Amino acid sequence: MNDTPPAAAILSVADLHVRYGGSHVLQGVTFDVPATGVTALLGRNGVGKTTTLKAIIGLAPRTGRITLRGNEIQSQRTSRIVRGGIGYVPEDREVFGGLTVDENLRLVDPDRGVDAPVVAKLFPDLVGRGDQQAGTLSGGQQQMVSLARVLLRRNDLLLIDEPTKGLAPKLVTEVADVLAEVARTTPLLLVEQNLPLVRRIADQVVVIDAGRVVHHGDAAALVADPALTRELLGVSMRRKGAA
Repeated sequence: MNDTPPAAAILSVADLHVRYGGSHVLQGVTFDVPATGVTALLGRNGVGKTTTLKAIIGLAPRTGRITLRGNEIQSQRTSRIVRGGIGYVPEDREVFGGLTVDENLRLVDPDRGVDAPVVAKLFPDLVGRGDQQAGTLSGGQQQMVSLARVLLRRNDLLLIDEPTKGLAPKLVTEVADVLAEVARTTPLLLVEQNLPLVRRIADQVVVIDAGRVVHHGDAAALVADPALTRELLGVSMRRKGAA
């Protein structure tokens, strides 16, 4: 396990615990997220990756210490954490299916919908779909709406949970392109199972197993080591998917 933290961190998580009823889901999770680039949060299914993101954003009961730019946020409500600069894209996209694409975006900023510059730049396919109900979009298009919605706000850090889950390889590549572009200006903490995508865009990796951090280090070094990848994740780089 590599316990050496990055030189500069925008987010620090220390001794994070989450309990649901009798289940101790997170058991002292500790890691840093650098102020630049992509940190991938990896692990087998059910080890606590999504719970970690929810705990950071205030959607799970937690104890421990969480700091954003050196300021403690673990006692804050989700709304205040979001206003403070953390954007969150949940695993299941959570678009409002009965609203149009434009209406989904204007829920975040009433003055900017599909005509916002960030939408034209990163999501050109959505520009011509402003009047289309979001529930009729493909899974990939809904993911684009979910990403576009959070990018309409100013963010110091983005938490993104499995953005390529269930997507065809071509759409995985398109999402990877967007994430790589976003990461040029905003650091990402990314939960992702697609190792080719991790290899392409991630700088650091944090691996969780049974509610604890078991590895923290360079992304390229992990994915280049088949034995370590199988040991930590139970998968190899021959996993299907494109990035």
